[in-house]
Amino acid sequence: MTRHVTFMTIDDAEHYTPQQRAAIISAYPAHEREARAKGIPVLGSGRIFPVPEELIACEPFRLPRYWPRLGALDFGWDHPSAAVELAWDTETDVVYVTKACRASQQTPAMQALTLKPWGEWLPWAWPRDGRRETLEGAGVALARQYAAHGLNMLTSHAQFADGSVSVEAGLMEMLDRMQSGRFKVFSTLLPWFEEFRLYHRRDGQVVKLRDDLMAATRYGVMMLREAVVDPAEFKAVRRKAGQSDPLGAFR
Repeated sequence: MTRHVTFMTIDDAEHYTPQQRAAIISAYPAHEREARAKGIPVLGSGRIFPVPEELIACEPFRLPRYWPRLGALDFGWDHPSAAVELAWDTETDVVYVTKACRASQQTPAMQALTLKPWGEWLPWAWPRDGRRETLEGAGVALARQYAAHGLNMLTSHAQFADGSVSVEAGLMEMLDRMQSGRFKVFSTLLPWFEEFRLYHRRDGQVVKLRDDLMAATRYGVMMLREAVVDPAEFKAVRRKAGQSDPLGAFR
């Protein structure tokens, strides 16, 4: 059985004018507005990212060719495997989530078929459990299985530059970027926003349920320093005969 969550917002109440909707929302206490106006539930002891969606959502656009990019994976089987692509505007230090996909009970081979069109050059961040050997993989670590099917896996699992792997530090890095306007998500990535709305704590602990895209995004933010520009963009550069070419090594 497939389960689906539908959110009804005050914007779906078309018998109100925009001015009436704004007046209704402003009458609610600030901490209740998203729950009352957008149907976003208050879960457990609170959302992990208490940030209005309007602050992070943006319309999709064509990425500048010089922005570094990075893929990030969260492994799963019964709970979905998830993947995101991050693009990094290094001039303003803004990270964009530009692609996202999620699927259950898919082998590394099947996932690779989905993800390789994102760019075979794209480096992939992955979690510590990628070192785990599985029976299905005949004792081969998960990360190696994905690499064998053509994904450009990073040589080590997701970690900060100092080698730490703190979940809370990763979440706080994401939250800080969201609150400071340095984290954006293409508005068309509906599964990502579905998880974003429901991602919460219970008794102070992160609830690890339907958090697959959130986890993948966290791994990508942790490894943002490994993001690279598509080498094909360098190959597109052409110079006049006799002119020096500092990018010649990429041809």
